[in-house]
Amino acid sequence: MKKALITVATVILSMNTMASGEAMFNSLGCIGCHGPAGKSTQPTYPSLAGKDAAYIVKQLKDFQSGARIDPTMNAMAPMAKGYEQAIADYLSKQ
Repeated sequence: MKKALITVATVILSMNTMASGEAMFNSLGCIGCHGPAGKSTQPTYPSLAGKDAAYIVKQLKDFQSGARIDPTMNAMAPMAKGYEQAIADYLSKQ
């Protein structure tokens, strides 16, 4: 019974993280360049759907710190602070 409760709690937390990641991706405006569910239709902007979550987190943090330079992303990435993992988890499952 204890294992079942832990499994259910893990699933619920995962669903909340996914919903949060999707909500943040959409509300922060990421969808405008990277497309719905991270599937870009514009060659200028990369598709992020299906990318490794650790890669996405690293890129966001590099843009936030200035280790990676792109005028648009250096302005946008700081808004994702604290939600990097949730956004990355959402996109990696698309």
